Amino acid sequence: MAGGLRREHLVSCVGGWHEELPEAANQNHQAMKTSRIRRPPPLALNGSVIFEGDALTVLQRLPDRSVQCLITSPPYWGLRDYKNTEQIGLEPTLPQFINRLLTVFREARRVLKDDGVLWINIGDGFTSGNRTWRAPDKKNPARAMSMRPETPEGLKPKDLMGIPWRLAFALQDDGWYLRADVIWNKPNGMPESVRDRPTRTHEYLFMFSKEEQYFYNRDSVREGNGRNLRSVWNVNTLPFAGAHFATFPPKLIEPCIRSSSRPGDFVLDPFFGSGTVGLVAQEHGRSYVGIELHPAYVALAAERLCHSDGSIIRVAA
Repeated sequence: MAGGLRREHLVSCVGGWHEELPEAANQNHQAMKTSRIRRPPPLALNGSVIFEGDALTVLQRLPDRSVQCLITSPPYWGLRDYKNTEQIGLEPTLPQFINRLLTVFREARRVLKDDGVLWINIGDGFTSGNRTWRAPDKKNPARAMSMRPETPEGLKPKDLMGIPWRLAFALQDDGWYLRADVIWNKPNGMPESVRDRPTRTHEYLFMFSKEEQYFYNRDSVREGNGRNLRSVWNVNTLPFAGAHFATFPPKLIEPCIRSSSRPGDFVLDPFFGSGTVGLVAQEHGRSYVGIELHPAYVALAAERLCHSDGSIIRVAA
C-alpha cells in the first residue's frame, strides 16, 4: 500500500477510498490544522523613515491608508542588473515584469489614503533582437549588461515595446483611475546613434488616483501666466555625482508633491534609489517613506538626506 498505510487505515467512501488516520496521528493532524502562522507586526510611521528591504515585503507591513501621495520610478525592464536575487526588472518575460509591478502597486493602493494620488515614471525600450548582452557606453559604463531578456512574444526585432502604456492599462484594469499622462521632455536629452528613427528624449509620468474623488491642489502648480498646469513638462536631466544611474530631477518631483499632498503628509517612494523624492518632500515640509532593496543606495540616500541611522529600518523578506 502506498506510503506504508495498512488497509485497515483506509475506509470505503463514495467514489473510492479515503484515509482514516490512527488516533495519535489524527490528534497531530488536528493540531496542525489549528496552528496559526504569526504575521510580523505592522511598521509604524512616526516620521520620515527609510526601509531597507523588498518593496512588496515592506508595503505588506505598512498601515492601511497611511500615506497621502506615492511618487516612484520602478526599475525598467531589461535595462540594468543590480546583482540582487530579489530585484525587479530582469524577469524572463514582459508579462511577468508587468504582473510583478501590479502586485507591488496593489499593495501600495491599500497603504494610500482614499483621496491619495500615485505618480509613476517609467521608461520604454526596444526589443533586444534576442541579443543576450549589451556593450558599455563611454559616457555611461553602467549601461553594460551581461544578460538581457529575449524579445517578448508578439513583438519583432527593433520594436518599441510600449512598456509605459502596458503598465498604465494594467493598473487601470486593476482598479486605479488613470488621470493624466505627462510627457517629461528632456531638453538636454542624450544623443542616440540611430539613423532610422527620431532620437527619443522623453519619458512618461502617469498620474493615477485611488478613487474617483481625490486631493489635487491645482493652484499650487499653476504656470507663470496663471494657466492650469499643462501635460508636457520641460525638465533637464540632472545627474547625481554619487550615483551610477540616472536619478529623478527634483523639478520633475516638485509639481507632484505640491499638487498631491499637504504639509505634514507622508509621501512614499517604494523604489527610493538615491532618495530624490525624499529630498523634495523634506524641502516642502512633508515626511517621506522610502523603501530601497540595495544597501548601497540606502546609504547613498541617507547621506544625501542627512538621515540618521536610527530611522533606517532593515526589513527581512
